[in-house]
Amino acid sequence: MLQINRIHHVAIICSDYQKSKHFYTEILGFKIVNEYYRAERQSYKLDLSVNDLYQIELFSFPNPPTRTSRPEACGLRHIAFEVNKINETREELIKENIDCEEVRIDEFTNKAFFFIEDPDGLPIEFYEK
Repeated sequence: MLQINRIHHVAIICSDYQKSKHFYTEILGFKIVNEYYRAERQSYKLDLSVNDLYQIELFSFPNPPTRTSRPEACGLRHIAFEVNKINETREELIKENIDCEEVRIDEFTNKAFFFIEDPDGLPIEFYEK
């Protein structure tokens, strides 16, 4: 049987590299591990550490096609981050002028969660530990 150890990384393609870099590093607080510019592709690749556990690869490409990314669209649904205190997380994001959905309760786990969008409309969920 195939053995998968863990999620290695999540890749995100953005339309405005500087804006998305600011969002993921300054607002969400992810640490830059590596940053590359690939001249032959006119593309940046930014490796971000999520609490030293997982990695997000943030890519830029010239004129990437848009994709439906609402949580209910077919395909990859969203990315979710676990947080200790959902209301404090939401308030910190609001202070950064991030539009946050209202906190909801998962009907199966009774855990609190809410969604935001990254600069390209990618749904991001924050889920209470």
